[in-house]
Amino acid sequence: MLLIKIGGGKDLNLRGIISDLASLDEKFIIIHGANALRDELAEKVGYKKRIVTSLSGYDSVFSTDETIDLAMMAYAGLKNKRIVELCQQYGINAVGLSGLDGKVIQAKRNSGIKVREGGKTLLLRDFSGKPKSINKPLLDLLLDNGYTPVLSVPLIDENNFAVNSENDDIIALLQTEFKAEKVISLIEAPGFLLDKNDPSSLVSNMSKAELEAMEEKVDGRMKRKILALRKLFGEENSTAASEGTQVILADGRTENPIKDALNGKGTTIK
Repeated sequence: MLLIKIGGGKDLNLRGIISDLASLDEKFIIIHGANALRDELAEKVGYKKRIVTSLSGYDSVFSTDETIDLAMMAYAGLKNKRIVELCQQYGINAVGLSGLDGKVIQAKRNSGIKVREGGKTLLLRDFSGKPKSINKPLLDLLLDNGYTPVLSVPLIDENNFAVNSENDDIIALLQTEFKAEKVISLIEAPGFLLDKNDPSSLVSNMSKAELEAMEEKVDGRMKRKILALRKLFGEENSTAASEGTQVILADGRTENPIKDALNGKGTTIK
């Protein structure tokens, strides 16, 4: 069993990714982003997204009603169906679902984000949340009958509202349920870079014990990604560590992104 996370950058080689996946002889679940497409749509409709930084230093998109509408269009709509289309072209019988559909990914809405603005500490509340449970019977039903789930935000919260969430947190939750042998995260970089502007600073191998130290060396989106990896390997998900799960951060822009990841390219964490 594999978990495949496809980032939302515009330069990822989707056709190469799906072609590689079609050659595998095992089950997998895809979860994908669409941030570049969301931003393109936002520009077309004149909506400017707001990035907020919490007091603990993690960046996130402030999710308004308009942001959720854009997520439905970009993530659950266009990008999801284009990936499903590619899967079908390569013989993968895929089913595209947002977290809303069949309550496949349920979340608890965030109580608020503490930020510092204008010299004051503010508590901002939006339509975002943390994934808390998976409708595993639904996903098992699909997998056992030859279908490949292709998942995206938005999720559904405890009051049945659509909420935004972090795909890295969703991957960590999926791993608690499916205990995949490998988790492959495809990004627009060769792997984990100590200097995001220097490809030669690639860290090829990392232990879970090194994650916390690495988090202190990065900022922005990578800081949040490392936090999610720590959760995946943390005490609350001890199965991942005890069963030897590998997490591979790999370049999704190459000719054969999945094959490259499986052959040791990128950053392997175990």
